[in-house]
Amino acid sequence: MTQDEWINVKQEMRGAVGESKFTNWIEPLVFETLRDGVLTCSVPTLFIGNYVNQNYADQIVYLLARAGQEVERLSFVVRNDETAGPQQQKQQPAAPAAAGARRGVAESARLEERYTFDTFVVGKPNALAHAAARRVAEGGPVAYNPLFLYGGNGLGKTHLMHAIAHDMRQNRPELDVLYLSADQFMYRFVTALRERKMMDFKHFFRSVDVLMVDDVQFIAGKDSTQEEFFHTFNALADAGKQIVISADCAPGEIRDLENRISSRLASGLVVDLHPTDYELRLGILQSKVEQYRSQHPELVVADGVLEFLAHRISNNVRVLEGSLTRLFAFASLVGKEINLELTQDCLADILRASDRKITIDEIQRKVSEHYNIRLSDLIGPRRMRSYARPRQIAMWLSKQLTNRSLPEIGKRFGGRDHTTIMHGVRKIDELRQTDSAISEDLEMLRRTLEQ
Repeated sequence: MTQDEWINVKQEMRGAVGESKFTNWIEPLVFETLRDGVLTCSVPTLFIGNYVNQNYADQIVYLLARAGQEVERLSFVVRNDETAGPQQQKQQPAAPAAAGARRGVAESARLEERYTFDTFVVGKPNALAHAAARRVAEGGPVAYNPLFLYGGNGLGKTHLMHAIAHDMRQNRPELDVLYLSADQFMYRFVTALRERKMMDFKHFFRSVDVLMVDDVQFIAGKDSTQEEFFHTFNALADAGKQIVISADCAPGEIRDLENRISSRLASGLVVDLHPTDYELRLGILQSKVEQYRSQHPELVVADGVLEFLAHRISNNVRVLEGSLTRLFAFASLVGKEINLELTQDCLADILRASDRKITIDEIQRKVSEHYNIRLSDLIGPRRMRSYARPRQIAMWLSKQLTNRSLPEIGKRFGGRDHTTIMHGVRKIDELRQTDSAISEDLEMLRRTLEQ
């Protein structure tokens, strides 16, 4: 069969299916070979080939037979567009108008210009996450799929995701990189359902080279959204496309997230961004001061101010950076140097709010990490000694280091009765007097939580 004969068949399909469907599904098909009754076409994505096979294959086979070609079935191969000839390049599919896609980084979510690798301060708590993000940003063969970054607020997850997108936009402009939040994914999905444009939605999301979804925990409990996310994830992973996901906790700990999704998310490289230590916080502050001084050389920061802030504001890097920005603005307006007295007056509200408040969630996470057990086993019903003793230690620490009542603590440990919590606390009180290992573990955990 010649290319001209194939073009005639495609034109007949144009009249049969309409202009919109022809542009999206038929026009991208490029005739390659016809052997032993199998017509092979190349397509830009496997998704397009599968969709055509399910919806238009019989119609195409009928038109080919009417043109005198003996074809029993269709076969599709994904082509490399970089090596496509002029005829193939001419027949690339136009992106659906509703999708709004473009080459390079998609404009679905604005990227913060300041969130780059150059402005990311690396320390022990985030070194692995930074290295993994760098590797993904380099492109090449997909090594970690997905790359799953998780941690509390203000620890750098979003910064790293923006940095990956920035790096790819600069160094790999030929790639379609889509960055968006889970909320935006859900909004696009609901809009596509309402406007009956699900095929446009599927084509858009399954045609990208890199998909980055921030705060994926927000799709948990949304059954239809989870279903579509699962199929999108599988389509991209099967096609060897890179996926980067972030959340506030590990895949297996996201409540109301389907098991099949959490298992897929955990199948790649899962990296925990640990809470910042003093050295990292101080490094972040010093970096911010250097950036500000490059534009405002008159800035004066007295000795001890940065160390004071790094000690007092320990739970959120965003709050830490925001505090320094407020100090810069205040000192600039009043024409004073930033000393300890000005810092305490200017940041009085932030310093009060940042006084160390240890939570039960934090205690449970630290204890599970210390004893190398899953958080679900720590708070779950299993009564094996390897789980029961760490569970009692976590109960004891919750009683000692928080102001929560016994019934409140019980609720956070799988809905246990307050008498169970009381028994656990008493048991650890007894053991710490006689068991040096238990006593040392308690002291180590307490110091870790209070630092």
